Amino acid sequence: MSARARRVVFGLGSNLGDREATLRCGVDGLRCLAGVERWALSSLYETLPVGGPPQGRYLNAAALVITNLSPQALLQGALRIEAQHGRVRLERFGPRTLDIDVLWIEGERVETSSLVVPHPRLTERGFALVPLLEVAPDARDPGTGEPLAMSMVGVDLGGVVRVKPRGAWGGDARGALLDTQRPQC
Repeated sequence: MSARARRVVFGLGSNLGDREATLRCGVDGLRCLAGVERWALSSLYETLPVGGPPQGRYLNAAALVITNLSPQALLQGALRIEAQHGRVRLERFGPRTLDIDVLWIEGERVETSSLVVPHPRLTERGFALVPLLEVAPDARDPGTGEPLAMSMVGVDLGGVVRVKPRGAWGGDARGALLDTQRPQC
C-alpha cells in the first residue's frame, strides 16, 4: 500500500455484450478493492473505436476513487476485474468485454514495464479525457503541474457522445464522492 490516500481515476470501456451492465460490474469490482475509501462516477459516453480492427462503438466512463493502494496493486485489481468479465487480449486495440485503465493518480507519475501513469495517450483521447475531467476537473499532470483540462484544446471530441448523465447509471447526480457502500463482493 502507498503511505497516503489520494485520488485515482480509472477509465472503463466496453464494446461487447451488454456494455452498460458490464461497466456497472467493473465499477462494482473497483469499489470492492480493499483500500478504496470513497468513489464517484462520470456520465456514460458512447464513443467511436480508436485504432484496431473494425468494431462496434464503445461505452466509456471514469471512476474516481480515494485509496492508499499502490499503483501496482491498482493495476493488478483492474486486470483481475477485467478477467472476471471475460476480457481476452487477442489483438491490440481489439474489441473487448471490459477494459479498465489506471488513467491518473493524483501527484504521482509511474513508469514501469507494466504501467505508465498518467496513461500515455490520455491527452490525445477524448473518450478518456472527457470522463476523467468530469470526475476530477482540477486534475493536473504530476510531472509538469499543467491542468489536464488544457489538453482539451487539441482533442477530437467528434465521436464522444454523452448517453447517460451522472446518477442515471450509477453514483451521485452531482458527482459527489460517496462513501463506499460495498456491493456484493
